Amino acid sequence: MKIKRHYVLAAGGTGGHMVPAHALGRELARRGHRVALITDERGKRIPGLFEDIETHVMPAGRVQGGPVGWFKGWLGIRAGREMARRLYRQFQPTVVIGFGGYPALPALLAALDLGVGTAVHEQNAVLGRVNRLLARRVDAIATAYPMVQRLKPRFLAKTHLVGNPVREEVKAIGRARFPDYGEHTPLHLLVTGGSQGATILSSVVPAGLGLLPEKLRSRLKIVQQCRPEDIEAVRATYQQLGLDAELTTYLEDLPSVLAASHLVIARAGASTIAELTVAGRPAILVPLPSAMDDHQTANAHEMAAKGGAHAIPQSQFTPERLASEIVSLAGDPEALIAAATHAKSCGHPKATEDLADLLESFGRTPVMDAIGDDKRGKPKLAPGLAAGGAATKILPWKGRGTGEAAGGVTPFRLGASSDTSAPLRLAARTTSHRGGF
Repeated sequence: MKIKRHYVLAAGGTGGHMVPAHALGRELARRGHRVALITDERGKRIPGLFEDIETHVMPAGRVQGGPVGWFKGWLGIRAGREMARRLYRQFQPTVVIGFGGYPALPALLAALDLGVGTAVHEQNAVLGRVNRLLARRVDAIATAYPMVQRLKPRFLAKTHLVGNPVREEVKAIGRARFPDYGEHTPLHLLVTGGSQGATILSSVVPAGLGLLPEKLRSRLKIVQQCRPEDIEAVRATYQQLGLDAELTTYLEDLPSVLAASHLVIARAGASTIAELTVAGRPAILVPLPSAMDDHQTANAHEMAAKGGAHAIPQSQFTPERLASEIVSLAGDPEALIAAATHAKSCGHPKATEDLADLLESFGRTPVMDAIGDDKRGKPKLAPGLAAGGAATKILPWKGRGTGEAAGGVTPFRLGASSDTSAPLRLAARTTSHRGGF
C-alpha cells in the first residue's frame, strides 16, 4: 500500500532554484504526498509556480555588506530557522530538501535541529554556497552533472546524479525526431540569452551571421530574444543584412521554438543546459563570466566535451569566431545531426522522477544501488560493480576554479579538449522499488 508522506521544499527566489523545485513538488503531489514550499518574497511572486502547493514565506537573511550586514543576515537566518521549526512540528515532514538560495539555509538548519531527513539539490556544476555549507551535515546530495566543482571526495558516498528537472513540453521534444536538415533546407536558429546575458548576443550575433557564406546565410530562419533596449538596433542590423529574423523580448512558448530549431546560441545556465540536452539540440554556448564561481563555464563542460556544443569564452566571442563555429557545426548536415545526438546523450529526461524516488527512499530498506536503468536512459553501473557495492559516481574537483580533478581527470577548460572515456559510476543508495526500475 502506498504510504503518504510529507515533504518540504526550500528554494530561493530565482527561476534557477524555483523551477526544479516546482517540478519536484508536482511529481510528489502526483504520487499522493503532501508538499509544502519555503521561499522568500521574490520566489512567491514568480508566476505559474506552486499555485496548488502550500507556500510559506520566511525571512532568510543575506550575509553580506560587512559586520553590520553580517549581523542583520544572522538575525534573519535565526528568525527563519525558528519559524521553520514551528512549521515542522506541525507539518511533520519526512524530508526537507533545499534547492539553493538564501531561504534554503534556515529551512535546512531547522530540519537538522529536529532530526528530520535532509537533502540538497545542486543545479549547477559548481556546488553553491548554501549547499557547500551544509554538504557535511545533510543526508543526501543530488547533482545535475557527473563532475561537480567544490564537492569534496568524502561526500561522494551520499551523492546521487539525477539531473535537472525540466518541463514536460521539453521532454516531448526529445522524444520526437530532429527536424529535417540538409544542404538545401532552412537552418532554424534560436538565440536566447536570458535576462542577464542578451546584450552581447544582440551585438555579436547579427554581425556574425552576416559573415556566413551566402549558401548558408540565405537559408537562415532566426528567432532571437533581445533586451527591450537592444531590440530596435538588432532589428535594423538584420534588415540591413537582409536576414529573416523574428525578434522578441520574451519567448512565451519557448518549447515550440526550441522544437523547430536546428541550432541554439545561448548562455550556459543550468536550466538552459538541461533543456538543450533533454531536447537534443546542439548549441554554441557563451558562458556568463560574472556568474557566481564561474559556474556557467563549468556547466558547459559535459555538453562541449561530448560534442553536443561548442563553448566560446565571452572574451573570445567575436563575429568572426561565431561565424566559424556556425560553419563548423551547421555547414555539414551530418555534423549537425551528430552534434544533436551528442547533446541528447547528456540529458536526464527522468530527473524529476529520479529525484522524487530519492526522497521516497528515506526510511526504507536498501533494494537497489543506482538511479534508473538502461530502458529509462539512465547510466548503468560501471562494469565490475556488484549491486550493493559502495561505488562513486560523481567526480569531484579539488580546490577552486580549474584545479585538477580527483582521480586524475583533467578538468574542462573552454577551448581545450576533454577526455570523456572514463565510465560514469553510480553510488550505492537506498530507494523505493517503483515500476520501470
